[in-house]
Amino acid sequence: MNTRLSRALASLLMVLFSLSPVWATCGGGGGGGTGGVGGGNSGAGPAPTVYKVPWKIWEARTAPQKGLVLYWFPATNNEVKSSPMHTSRILTLMSSQCVTMAVADAKQPELQKIVGDSALPVAVLTSVDGSPIKKVDSNGGKLKVSDVEKAVESEIKQRESALDEQLKGGKEKAKAGDKDGAIAMLKPVAEETCLFPKKAKDASKELKKLGVEEIGSIPDTAPVYDRVQSARIEAVLRQGLRAEIAERYVTAEKLYRQASEMDPADATPLRYLGEVYRHHTGEWDKARVVFNQILNMPADAVSRAVALHGLGKMTIHDGEFKKGLALMERSVEAFPLALGYRNLAVYWNSEGDLEKGNFYTQKALALDPKDPYNLVFAAVFMAASGQGDEALKIARANRNLLPASYNLAAIYAQTGHRRQALALLQRHFFRYERYQAVRAKEMMEARVDAVFETLRQDSQFLALTSGADGKLMMPMPMKDTRSMQNHR
Repeated sequence: MNTRLSRALASLLMVLFSLSPVWATCGGGGGGGTGGVGGGNSGAGPAPTVYKVPWKIWEARTAPQKGLVLYWFPATNNEVKSSPMHTSRILTLMSSQCVTMAVADAKQPELQKIVGDSALPVAVLTSVDGSPIKKVDSNGGKLKVSDVEKAVESEIKQRESALDEQLKGGKEKAKAGDKDGAIAMLKPVAEETCLFPKKAKDASKELKKLGVEEIGSIPDTAPVYDRVQSARIEAVLRQGLRAEIAERYVTAEKLYRQASEMDPADATPLRYLGEVYRHHTGEWDKARVVFNQILNMPADAVSRAVALHGLGKMTIHDGEFKKGLALMERSVEAFPLALGYRNLAVYWNSEGDLEKGNFYTQKALALDPKDPYNLVFAAVFMAASGQGDEALKIARANRNLLPASYNLAAIYAQTGHRRQALALLQRHFFRYERYQAVRAKEMMEARVDAVFETLRQDSQFLALTSGADGKLMMPMPMKDTRSMQNHR
């Protein structure tokens, strides 16, 4: 898709949404799989990316209150998009243990003291009050992610050694009968539940012997940071992703589970596993267990976002619309994913709120204006608003995008191309989807989706969707749709 068309699409959206009819259900073509981050094509090649560091734009109002902050000050916008700083297992794990990942503009006055006189790009590890601890300068204009990992690991190890000494001192004081002195030394260790869960648990046990209750909930395990073992876990996860992309879902499930068992404190393999169950095999009971497991452990923001989104989608399909909406809103608050924004757009358009539908569609496009999946998704709205020629240009340019078959069918259906729409739905249900449990849900969503209004009485369409699970209420005629949706 050329850049000019991408820009034109983005600029047209505000006008298009003001004209669009109410049309969407909360399902069908929203995407998923590949850990909830890719649009269906991610992970190709010999070494696909499996870890996504949850960098967030720094804002003073959302500054963390505990732990550490790793600031990344890039030199250019292109660096932000393509830097290897996005794909570190070590940094992803650390983000789940109170090390906030913040990408920031060095020109902001309140951050200039952190950057100092360093040339960009630069990474700086600080305390939560902004006091610099370690700085990693670039070499030849490039910032090496391995250098950043080592700097953070070094600080963590130093702090861990200090806690070891404090824990040892507390135990010695307890043995000597100095209860107050022991408590004073052990309490600060027990409070380090996020950065050092094992030390905190040990200190908490000692405090309990002294009559002090445990301080909060403490995880049973800490992530595996050993470089050799970490590389093995990442390799198994990559094998799983390659299997998933090749549509070998049983193999992918086994490999994702294996990676999770290698490090039970790592949430990333679980988000891949949960998405296989939710999106590919339709085993929603298993998906719910996995997603709730993520939410009940220290997890990186990306994994939490994927878990919340998955639970939200399933909850909406089961008829609990407001509860599902709340889960999806929490998802994009945890971390902004195109998947979450797209499905929020679908939800609000199904409820007749075109302004919110527009807002979330533009949010998805802003994350990656050139992403084919985002473009196809937005083109569905274009077709609904009478911009059929532009929508068809996008559909034809992305005809081979298998995971977008449902949305491609929606474009063709709304522009009067019945045969192509049915062919793409056939491709979606029986080539892309491999499990009847998923087909049953998505056939139901197609039957109630207003983008297929012109096909609802079509005998071939009814035969194609005959396996629908019946969980969603069939809509009234289009002229009455808005009132129905506003009261459901």
